[in-house]
Amino acid sequence: MFERDGGVGNGSTNALALVGAIARILNGGGSKHAIGRVAARLHAELPARAVTIWIRQPGGAPFAPFAFPESLETTPLVHSLDALPAARDDLLRLPLVHDGQAVGLLELDGVPPGPARVAAETVADLLAPFVAFIELSEDLAFEVAVRAREVEEQRRFTSLIIDSLPVGLYVIDREYRIQIWNRKRETGTQGVRRGEVVGRRVFEVLTRQSAEMLKEEFDQIFASGQMSQMEIEVPDASGTRYYRISKIPMRLDGDAITHVITIGEDVTEWHEIHQRIMQSEKLAAIGQLAAGVMHEINNPLATIGACAAAMESRLTDLPAPLQGPLGEYVDIIDKEVERCTSIVDGLLDFSRPKGKEKRAVGLNPIVDETLFLLKHHQRFKKLTVQRELAPILPDVLGNAEQLVQVLMTLMLNALDAMEGAAGTLTVRSYLGGHRGGEVVVEVQDTGVGIPRADLPKIFEPFYTTKPQGRGTGLGLSICYGIVEEHRGRLEVESQPGLGTVFRVYLPVAGV
Repeated sequence: MFERDGGVGNGSTNALALVGAIARILNGGGSKHAIGRVAARLHAELPARAVTIWIRQPGGAPFAPFAFPESLETTPLVHSLDALPAARDDLLRLPLVHDGQAVGLLELDGVPPGPARVAAETVADLLAPFVAFIELSEDLAFEVAVRAREVEEQRRFTSLIIDSLPVGLYVIDREYRIQIWNRKRETGTQGVRRGEVVGRRVFEVLTRQSAEMLKEEFDQIFASGQMSQMEIEVPDASGTRYYRISKIPMRLDGDAITHVITIGEDVTEWHEIHQRIMQSEKLAAIGQLAAGVMHEINNPLATIGACAAAMESRLTDLPAPLQGPLGEYVDIIDKEVERCTSIVDGLLDFSRPKGKEKRAVGLNPIVDETLFLLKHHQRFKKLTVQRELAPILPDVLGNAEQLVQVLMTLMLNALDAMEGAAGTLTVRSYLGGHRGGEVVVEVQDTGVGIPRADLPKIFEPFYTTKPQGRGTGLGLSICYGIVEEHRGRLEVESQPGLGTVFRVYLPVAGV
């Protein structure tokens, strides 16, 4: 041990022993705890009042002290070794230099000149690469932690993007195991939680389609590398919903397909809009055709009617036995001409809805007027009529006569659907539609309903499900044209055996 009063004793032996002890401490483990033990050993072996070893914090942060006695560890951090107080004669400061760069500082307070200082310089040379190694290790660990945090934040950000998509999305690997299952898939029609499906084979989760067909679809994507799309119908409690299913190949590295992304998008609304557009285009084409031929039909009808009238005026000139049969034929001709004229007039109304004057009108009074006109109808007396009208509704811009015609047609159709049964006719009105900017009138029956295959056709001219002679098939077509001319929409929802509801949407006046 070095003498604290300045004597050296056997200085060389003590110096070697100290250096060996420090070397064993440093070889025992590459951590900051070893530096603290070095400071304690130096304090014990050297005639120093205090020993402080300054080393840099991770990421180029300030220098921190490892001091002995430990009470000195309250010393604040310094951003630079140059910021330390000026050295005194009895304060020994030895820079820890590695590869030409200062990585720390060994500071001994109260060490006199002599062998003790020589030993301290040797210890500083041992400490320098050790401190540099710790600094490098901590910097690497700090960088890894920063990168890991960035990767985790990026992963979380990507996950939030996937979960925020308004489409159902999942990803499978080559083993057909689910790797990603987004939030929309959790809250969709199947509602399976992510933790219950990730890692499982897709065939165990999606059971609506046979495993063989589903595997064949995925195998085709893996083999061809081409995206595929299809549209499917899914029965739902509220009716049929339509989904567009897209399967997209994914490559992690190289050209091989490693995963398949499947996106399911609910296109029910788009499908309905598309159907309405097709219906409008179809009706417009038929209307143009009707406008082109109606005059050609009217002319021969007028001629046939005139000839029938002339024949009727000359019946008295014929022998009595012939007057009866010929008169019967003339009556048949008159009735058929009238029926054809009625059909042509209806076709005219359909093809060119009359732009009658419109003004702000209330739909509730129009509903009441229609019910009043029909209440004395013999068949309506067998029904239960429920009137569910919103007490306060804004006016719509419309022609009251035409709107009565629409509602009367819908109610008469409801009556036909419930014929022979004590059904219920419900008429509702409320504010709804797009952003509450439309007044809606519903006419609902408890009749036989409309087959699903017939729903897309019911607004077509001359299409009817009624028995022969009970209708021309123009009523709903004319209603459709009137509502469309009012800038509104006419929609239908039906379940066979449960009934049908027609909805008339009309924009609020001034909107």
